[in-house]
Amino acid sequence: SLRRRPLQMELEALRSIYEGDACFRELSPVSFQYRIGESGDPKAFLIEVSWPETYPQTAPVISMDAFFNNTISSAIKQSILDKLMVEVEANLGTAMTYTLFEYAKDNKELFMENQPVNTVTSVSNSIAIGTADVPASKKKDKKEQLSKTQKRKLADKTDNKGELPRGWNWVDVIK
Repeated sequence: SLRRRPLQMELEALRSIYEGDACFRELSPVSFQYRIGESGDPKAFLIEVSWPETYPQTAPVISMDAFFNNTISSAIKQSILDKLMVEVEANLGTAMTYTLFEYAKDNKELFMENQPVNTVTSVSNSIAIGTADVPASKKKDKKEQLSKTQKRKLADKTDNKGELPRGWNWVDVIK
């Protein structure tokens, strides 16, 4: 249990540093989430750091699989993880979770510079407009990136296959 003592200290440090910080979540005593960016920010993302048995002599497990990150392309997630791993290498053997979260905060703009921001807005205003010239594959990608609310909105307008029901835009003249 002596080997776990540094972790206990790091855990307590994290708790006191991030106390009252809405971006920080302790998932378990060895697993933490931090949201980089405000919740409404299209470039916000969530990092999860978990400590394996041998941490900090070995790297923590860093993940971006959280549902929150759904709209971020896998290429960008991978590049963020790669950059974080460089930081990990530089800090092996030390309590580095705080360092990683702060590093991500400091480099948020850089991390997300290639992330397109218009995913959300384009969905809501162009459901019927301009869908003809979007190749089918593109349309599919967009769909998978919708939030639950957007999916619900979309489902209200469509028959769940993404097709608008026949006659949705007909004018009812029989009144």
